[in-house]
Amino acid sequence: MLKSPTPFTFSLAGRSTFAPSGLHSRMIEEAPRKLSFEHAGSDPDWAETLRAKLIELLGMPDERPAGSVVTAVGERVDCGTHDRQEFIFEAEPGAEVPCVLLLPKNAKGPLPAMICLQGHTTGMHISLGEVMHDCDVEHIGGDRDFAIQAVNHGYAAIAMEQRAFGIRGDDRADCCRRTLDLPINDDNRTCKHPAMTALLLGRTLIGERVFDVIRACDAVAEFEVLDPERIHVMGNSGGGTIAWYAAALEPRLKGIIAASCFGTVARSIGAIDHCTDNYIPGMLEWFDFPDIAAAIHDAKVLIVMGRNDPLFPYEGVQEAFARAEVIFEHLGKAGAIDLVIGEGGHRFYADLAWPAFAALPASRSP
Repeated sequence: MLKSPTPFTFSLAGRSTFAPSGLHSRMIEEAPRKLSFEHAGSDPDWAETLRAKLIELLGMPDERPAGSVVTAVGERVDCGTHDRQEFIFEAEPGAEVPCVLLLPKNAKGPLPAMICLQGHTTGMHISLGEVMHDCDVEHIGGDRDFAIQAVNHGYAAIAMEQRAFGIRGDDRADCCRRTLDLPINDDNRTCKHPAMTALLLGRTLIGERVFDVIRACDAVAEFEVLDPERIHVMGNSGGGTIAWYAAALEPRLKGIIAASCFGTVARSIGAIDHCTDNYIPGMLEWFDFPDIAAAIHDAKVLIVMGRNDPLFPYEGVQEAFARAEVIFEHLGKAGAIDLVIGEGGHRFYADLAWPAFAALPASRSP
């Protein structure tokens, strides 16, 4: 039976149940997170189970070509304070990855490697401190010239172009695109379409980018000057997110610096507008972002955040790090993870990060 008619208007009804946001917020808070520390931490196989579920949800590529991964190597160029060499490696059939290798001047190998990942900037040239677009000046000013920093700290730095960024950006015809009026680094222009089409294929753009990092580790093994037993990865924002996930799946990574990317889902991507490529279907059925700490192999981890980052509120950062720290302690890795806080927003904090990373204990495995 219908209720008796009463006068009302939609605009005055004030129903909080009209928009999906209220329902989704409640569901995010109440999601089961079946493999979280609270629910599964006592299981001796917890870390392996969580890692396997993460691999499943990421929908990474299946095909890993046999033979040499590096397909092209350029001449080594003397840049004064360091040497520079461009190369390309094949991640999977149809997906090649351009990289720039920076080597400390006159350094003797094999050298520790640092894979450098940008977030939603205009490309890997930001890691090299190179200005190609007007907005690059601001990005580099936020301490995002990772490769320059890394080589100055004695690492062989690999600036790697991530899928959908820079020279790996969307190359569809203009007639297929409705985002050309947006800023060149806007995620709706760079990542939205490849992230959505990846979902159509049972993949995620995050999974594809993580796979590229794994293949970058394969590429490192082909350079005599690089030490395949000392590979590290660092990134800011979307690059930091990939570093975090990659560390959970790739045991060759002995250290990570993940910046401007850390928090609980409820306080970050579940509440605040974020880039499309951050979302993994079904994730909260199994775990929250900090729970992934359980799957991280024997690597030291530094989280770098800004106290006033509008995308990752400080309370969520604190909550997430407290959980990750407890997980590391539970798994016998106390002291191998640290958090530094810069007094600013969504950027990297080089002066805080590098000393803190150096102070962390080295990986216990070779």
